[in-house]
Amino acid sequence: MASMTLEDLSSQLKKIDFCMLSTNAGSGRISARPMSNNGDVEYDGDSWFFSYEDSRKITEIEAIDTVSLTFTAPPSLLGKPGIFIAVEGVASLVRDKAALEEHWVSDLERWFPEGVDTPGIVLIKVSASSIRYWDGEENGEIVLPGSAS
Repeated sequence: MASMTLEDLSSQLKKIDFCMLSTNAGSGRISARPMSNNGDVEYDGDSWFFSYEDSRKITEIEAIDTVSLTFTAPPSLLGKPGIFIAVEGVASLVRDKAALEEHWVSDLERWFPEGVDTPGIVLIKVSASSIRYWDGEENGEIVLPGSAS
């Protein structure tokens, strides 16, 4: 039985900048790439990522919206393993400028030099259906309300 709450896991996710976003690449293939969540993790299980519209991951999400995210925190100074978090969810694409502005952080200018006005910018929203975790002492799963798990 999971003893961590969604709020506990969200707090952990905010400390881990990069994850691997895996999409269905077709023909039974999985495609994965690193993405930064910019600490933008809400207590309701949503993760947000900026991308360019013309990237392969966007094409893959448009075809099959089921995705997974994997996060790993480094070990502690005392040697305890870091937490491992696996999120299964559904991705949606958000092109609304107000939403882009809401999730924007200045560090993104490195990849999107014109900010939210960068041509071809899109926001990927991943709504978790289940979250599994392992931290060296315990493991568990949180199934979010409304998911089909």
